[in-house]
Amino acid sequence: NQIRADKRLTILVPLALVLIFLILYMQFRSTLTAVIIYLGVVVAVSGGFILIWLYNQPWVLDFTVLGTAMNDLFQVQPVNMSVAVWVGVIALVGIATDNGVVLATYLKQLFERSPPESIDEVRALVLEASMRRVRPCLMTTATTILALLPILTSPGKGSDVMVPMSLPSVGGMALALVTLFVVPVLYGGYREIVWIVEQRRKP
Repeated sequence: NQIRADKRLTILVPLALVLIFLILYMQFRSTLTAVIIYLGVVVAVSGGFILIWLYNQPWVLDFTVLGTAMNDLFQVQPVNMSVAVWVGVIALVGIATDNGVVLATYLKQLFERSPPESIDEVRALVLEASMRRVRPCLMTTATTILALLPILTSPGKGSDVMVPMSLPSVGGMALALVTLFVVPVLYGGYREIVWIVEQRRKP
């Protein structure tokens, strides 16, 4: 079953990634914008794998709070790269694009509404969009992690599958907050290059 599942995942995982990229491209009509959002997704996926690695370390959460062992509460134990983990990674990629889409959409709207006249204005627009979209991104991350905490702390039937499936999403969304910096900086750099090119084309 594991071998058959691995063969299917070698097709399904790349297919899911390509479909998500195509959806992003259709939303923004820009390959570069879709790539910028996807770089934030790469950061999130790395966070998922970091948490999986931490769960394989004996010292993680090795302390007690009010007589409750945290490593027992959060079911810290070695996690293998099973089908459940890869399903969790696919789910994480879908969720992690939310922050990037929220930021990129508002950035696009600001630049269309107020075309910048200088590099300083480009940077000011990027900063304004980033500051106004911090709260929605934080809410997306917080609600995702809080929704998955009961899975991490619930023992019993099915937990051996659900815990590995939820780990990529929890770790990924925690690190996905870095996209608050990655997406605006890359988008701002792209808009600066566009502005410079447009200025050089003017007679």
